[in-house]
Amino acid sequence: MTIQGHPIPSSARTERIVVILPCLNEEVAIAGVVKAFRRCLPEAEIVVIDNGSTDQTIERALEAGAQVRRHGMRGKGNALRYAFASIEADIYVIADGDGTYDAAAAPVLVDKLRHEGLDMVVGVRRDTAAEAYRRGHRLGNRLFNILVQWTFGGRFTDIFSGYRVFSRAFVKSFPALSNGFDIETEMSVHAIELNMPIAEIPTAYRERAEGSASKLNTYRDGLRILSRILLLSKHLRPLMLFSIAAILLSVASLALGLPVVFEFIETGLVRRLPTALAAASLGIMALISFATGLVLDTIAYGQRENKRLFYLTVSQRHNAGQ
Repeated sequence: MTIQGHPIPSSARTERIVVILPCLNEEVAIAGVVKAFRRCLPEAEIVVIDNGSTDQTIERALEAGAQVRRHGMRGKGNALRYAFASIEADIYVIADGDGTYDAAAAPVLVDKLRHEGLDMVVGVRRDTAAEAYRRGHRLGNRLFNILVQWTFGGRFTDIFSGYRVFSRAFVKSFPALSNGFDIETEMSVHAIELNMPIAEIPTAYRERAEGSASKLNTYRDGLRILSRILLLSKHLRPLMLFSIAAILLSVASLALGLPVVFEFIETGLVRRLPTALAAASLGIMALISFATGLVLDTIAYGQRENKRLFYLTVSQRHNAGQ
């Protein structure tokens, strides 16, 4: 039996589940997080990706029974890229090591992915305390969700959630080019771009443990995420981006050129030659921008086909090996 084109694993199959916890200086919370996931997913391996901690994070994780892998390049994106490349599994669970995500929801997320043949299940954050979100984060999350939906057509309600479950096909086809907290945006866009079967499930989201500090910088990382969205739109939706540029250039060209044209019709003279040249230049740039978008869109379409074929190849090989 299949759902959405993906074979549903039979209960007889033995699947390797790995919980990946990227963290930096989380000695206060990491032991509790490891123990919670071990209770809720006893069949899973717990792997902590230490991102260069200078406190007792590694020692606490080892004492709690987790495997620890060190990766010196700081940034959540770097840690997950290393984890996805080096860890082999059938199902991947990622969460943060700060204790804000509810480990008890992990079996529900995994079962949703497994039994419906999905490639990604997102734990949508439902805060259980007023302090769970920092000032401005809730509004910023909503605005970025709208921007991603408008640009790429997805229907995510929480693109910044760090609580996700993936199939092997997703992980091994995901390029993971982001270095920092913009990795979640890249994950969401990757799923949209390849039309992967996905789902969202509400999960509890709590405030950090006392003594634990967030590594997220509101303005710096907000700008990084915005830059990532713009970069992805340039690569994946070039016609839309260059068409917007063409429209803006055309409006500027008309704003400068129409008075010159009206003046010429009325007097037969072109008194503002520099303005006329500027208007003509902007009009030419608008045409070039639109033509560039058409060419890049053709290239992007071919790349999307290749990525989709590779994703299907990974999925078929994995299913054949089970």
